[in-house]
Amino acid sequence: MPSAPLRPVLLLLALAGGLPLAAQTIVLPTVVISAARTAEAPDQVPFSVALLSGDQLRASPAATPDGALRAVPGFSLFRRSDSLSANPTAQGVSLRGLGPSGASRSLVLLDGVPLNDPFGGWVAWSKVPREALAGAEVVRGGGATAWGNAALGGIVQLLTETAPTRDSSRGIPAGRLAVAGGSFATHRAEVVVNQPVGAGTFQFSARDFATDGFHLVTPEDRGAIDRPAASEHRWFAGRWRQEISPGTQLSVTARTYDEDRNNGTPYQQNSSREDFASVSLARQPGADFAWEALAYAQDQSFASTFSSVNPTRTAETPASNQFAVPATAYGAAWTGVWKSTPDARTSAGLDWRRVRGETREHYTYSAGAFTRERVAGGTQEIAGLFALHERALAPGLRATLGGRLDAWRELAGHRRETERATGNVLRHDTYADRDGVEFSPSAGLVWAAAPGWRVRAAAQHAFRRPTLNELYRPFRVGNVITEANAALATERATSAELGVDYASPTLALGAAVFWNDLRDAVGNVTLHRGPGSFPIVGFVPAGGLGRQRLNLDRTRVQGLELWARWTPAAALSLTADYLYNDATVRVARAAPALAGRRLAQVPQHVAAFGASWSPARAVTLTPRVRFLGRQFEDDENLLRLGAALIVDLGASYQLTEKVELFLNAENLTDERIETGRSADGLVNTGTPRLVLGGVRCAW
Repeated sequence: MPSAPLRPVLLLLALAGGLPLAAQTIVLPTVVISAARTAEAPDQVPFSVALLSGDQLRASPAATPDGALRAVPGFSLFRRSDSLSANPTAQGVSLRGLGPSGASRSLVLLDGVPLNDPFGGWVAWSKVPREALAGAEVVRGGGATAWGNAALGGIVQLLTETAPTRDSSRGIPAGRLAVAGGSFATHRAEVVVNQPVGAGTFQFSARDFATDGFHLVTPEDRGAIDRPAASEHRWFAGRWRQEISPGTQLSVTARTYDEDRNNGTPYQQNSSREDFASVSLARQPGADFAWEALAYAQDQSFASTFSSVNPTRTAETPASNQFAVPATAYGAAWTGVWKSTPDARTSAGLDWRRVRGETREHYTYSAGAFTRERVAGGTQEIAGLFALHERALAPGLRATLGGRLDAWRELAGHRRETERATGNVLRHDTYADRDGVEFSPSAGLVWAAAPGWRVRAAAQHAFRRPTLNELYRPFRVGNVITEANAALATERATSAELGVDYASPTLALGAAVFWNDLRDAVGNVTLHRGPGSFPIVGFVPAGGLGRQRLNLDRTRVQGLELWARWTPAAALSLTADYLYNDATVRVARAAPALAGRRLAQVPQHVAAFGASWSPARAVTLTPRVRFLGRQFEDDENLLRLGAALIVDLGASYQLTEKVELFLNAENLTDERIETGRSADGLVNTGTPRLVLGGVRCAW
């Protein structure tokens, strides 16, 4: 529930939002803001960009925001599970299969603020609104020069609707309410309300969600200990926006959030809590200059429990109790845009982010109690400045060139382990402070070769510092023990792509080839097989694995993207997307046997087909078919996950101008979606058939 300091604020926002505001139509030009941190036309962006409108995201048959984004084949989470059932630590984003892991190798933003967890780098997708979304931008392979750390694979930015401060034709609906319920006792309610107050506007939004969930283990492997993965979450958010001087707008945002999950057995659960606030100032474009400043603060906590289940799945033994993971994040940024001539523009800025966090957990379960305690964590700080210049070189030919310099440091790294009964110190490591400087250049060309045709080429160099979780926290899931590594090196990726696009009023086609060279990728590398006691990882039980986070010297991810959009009639549009991905380890001195192996959790083939069809004036159908090729669960390519063909269907009926009935069926054919496979053959699966129906009202 909301923390005490925020409850009065949110109550006032809710009361203020109770008054109606005349709905107006939004007519805005399509722009991309995530590639260069400033608004630019999509046909001027040299990187691959997928744009999804708020209406498209709301109409998606997927139950979750990340599920809706899977319409872009290059988008995936660490595993095939989506945030409806996945453990939060497995919700990191991978774009084009660039080294998937629990920590995102792509930067995920909500209105310009990182959603990547301060401690672990994963993404809590349940924080993302749906009714208040204006759209989403997925920039594959680009954005690192503008955004810096963690943007190796690209940028995913979710943008919320912004209510105007004065009456204008650019207004948004006064409010929107959606209520739905269906399979597995799932129910959700979400509301967003915009209300002018004096010279400003309040926007209040909230969600309440709960599900009894479904079993994660396949029926043939399931035992008495297995439970459905139930979850519930809620959040409240408020934003005040006011024009404080002609052309200058102030926005203040506050959010409070909490979530509780069961992860498939009685003991395995996790919970998340967060309070967040931000303030921004934006100067609207004048003749030749505009700027925006942002500052934010985040305070959160996380808790999670893990167990080891016996072979017959009739009992479980606690493996660890991560009873508290407090983390804070503070950040600030300033971006300016100068337009020197109609055909030239420069954007530049600076940003800073500081995170601090530690894990506090109990481990080594014996005689009905945990006997040891671990506290491990540290502080990470990154500051950077960047500049990007865009210029027309000739009629139809436009170039972009940019560079970014980041300085990072890691402070107060520590790991202390004690006997709970005696207080005896078993381990007390303090790690030397570390620092470094990274340079992230990028370049791009866009050539309008003929009417409707565009040829583009782009390249960038990017980096990611390992998260505090990767550096300092060992963990155990079942009988798989993974040791931390405070000496992990910085990941660096050099990426390039070449693409050609065609667009007409009824047809759009595109193709792109891409190449990524990822150096020092952090991976969970298998070192030992149990039973036995081994260096670094300690005792590994029978059937278990001993792993450590290590840098893989070089991995290569390359492939091909194809896409098509066809609108043969106003009532019908069709889409098709395909991704071929060759992701392999090239050099791994820490584990030479991995050379030539495919990266875990990356399918070689992914395809998606979708449509939006209105067979009658008030009816809209949005079917979607996704194909996921086979992939490997593990780094050694011994555990294979089968291919899956997933059919989803969305349907809506416009009951009145303001009221819409909708029905979403996810995995309509109840396809078996393998999401995990253990060394002893246990298989986990993703979302079975899930049907939700509801009503959406706008005013």
